Amino acid sequence: MNFFNNEDTKVFALGGLGEVGKNMYCVMHKNELIILDAGVIFPGDDLLGVDYVVQDYTFLKQNETKIKALIITHGHEDHIGGIPFLIQSINVPAIYAPNQAIGLIKKKIDERNLNYKTLFTYTEKTHLKFKHMEVEFFRTTHSIPDSHGICVTTPNGTIVSTGDFKFDFTPIGPMANLHKMAFIGKRGVSILMSDSTNALNEGMSISESKVDAALNEIFSRNDSRIIIATFASNIYRLKHIVDNCKKHGRKIAIFGRSMETNMEISIQGGYIKNKDIFVTPEEANHLAPNKVCLLCTGSQGEPLAALSRIANGTHKQIKLHDDDIVIFSSSPIPGNSLSISRTINKLYLRGVKVYTNTSLSDIHTSGHGNQEELKLMLRLMRPDYFMPFHGEYRMLKSHADLAVECGMAKENTFVLGNGDVLSLYKGVVKKAGTVQAGDVYVDGNRIGEIGSAVMKDRKIMANDGIVIVIANIDVNTSKLLSSPNITTRGFVLVNDNLELLKTLEAISSKAIISKLTPKINYSDIKNEIITQLSSYIFDKTGRKPIILPVLMNVKKESK
Repeated sequence: MNFFNNEDTKVFALGGLGEVGKNMYCVMHKNELIILDAGVIFPGDDLLGVDYVVQDYTFLKQNETKIKALIITHGHEDHIGGIPFLIQSINVPAIYAPNQAIGLIKKKIDERNLNYKTLFTYTEKTHLKFKHMEVEFFRTTHSIPDSHGICVTTPNGTIVSTGDFKFDFTPIGPMANLHKMAFIGKRGVSILMSDSTNALNEGMSISESKVDAALNEIFSRNDSRIIIATFASNIYRLKHIVDNCKKHGRKIAIFGRSMETNMEISIQGGYIKNKDIFVTPEEANHLAPNKVCLLCTGSQGEPLAALSRIANGTHKQIKLHDDDIVIFSSSPIPGNSLSISRTINKLYLRGVKVYTNTSLSDIHTSGHGNQEELKLMLRLMRPDYFMPFHGEYRMLKSHADLAVECGMAKENTFVLGNGDVLSLYKGVVKKAGTVQAGDVYVDGNRIGEIGSAVMKDRKIMANDGIVIVIANIDVNTSKLLSSPNITTRGFVLVNDNLELLKTLEAISSKAIISKLTPKINYSDIKNEIITQLSSYIFDKTGRKPIILPVLMNVKKESK
């Protein structure tokens, strides 16, 4: 299908559907393509050695000349984390982002020594105009400052992306601009794309001011040293932790690189005041317990994060005291509950008191709206068609059901996957095929070099190990000079399995000799070794290690 030589407008996601993270949404009209967000997903335990998962850029590469801009809703990793990889792979003429996000993006670009200068800061008053499309913004409430929704006006209708949002009527930062949302809705919205993260949660989310009050109460009634673990990207949470420490005469020491980076950028941007409240870890160790608060990463039980090392007793600067208080001002991300439980158990074993979101519910609230807030967004925008985004399939489906409850016809809701295309033509929306979309793995600075075959090998090595067969062959006589040497890693304990290894040597020798001819075919020999050893190893052990034959050419001098 030709996506550009027609009069309709195309809307699709390259990431963010059927998953929480990796957000990237595209709006196209004729020869113009606007990208909304460029996030990452952090890999699960099954993606061994992978640092990040980003979008498949194939479609963008094929249509590189059509790209007009990348527009960012806010500064969280699942919306900006992929920018360094995107601009290394694709020519993006300009990036527009709000102030807080600009600071974080610049940091990422500088850390990777990338030469990218066309970064522009937008505000709610900014109006971008391209040949066929216009873009405007509306302020939302989220857990990071400068969060915005995006309104794209095209010749065929208006497309609204909410970004991440909640409705908090007593927020720590500025109020969401409900008036502008209602104005956009009254003007007419063809397609609404709305945040589905908490679409399974009933009611309204807790206000950040409630969290502030709960933390203030803990500070008021305790003279012990307080250690707080929270998301480094939750800037408003960091702000009222700072404010509470100032109010109660405590200094703050920061632990964790991401926490330091976000705090530094927030201070530079003016979101967090009281620079004099921060002390070094060394200074914190010499202060009275009731005069210090340790703010650290590790709220999700990450093994290498500051709190995990403190709980393990391996942190170089901080040792736990018996009367310490540890606060988890966060909720578990799906899949992290076990890691968090391990960290909490270690803290209890060391005698400290632990507050979690289950024992005191108001010490954390999500930055994403619950069902009643999602309904309010639907009522404000009054869209003709609805495409839930930013969520796993069950979240998207639940959000679509909410739209039906709010009076939308079921056939006007679209629960899509990454790559599915919606066509908007004169206000009418229908499905219109697919574009290439998928996961690309980032390992260090290598983008896309780690494919499914490599991941399969890594999983096999992790589960079953590797067997290396090293053999010396005389190229002059085409003979095996000695018994092959068998080396294993992650397969069996050598000292406990000497008889097995001797058998493997014998099988390898027989396999090599059977394929030796005057004209040596090394590929045939390797395949024979793998075939014979694989069958025997699986029969005896039930395991399937990677078998790596190494054949050494030796020219033995004749006497």
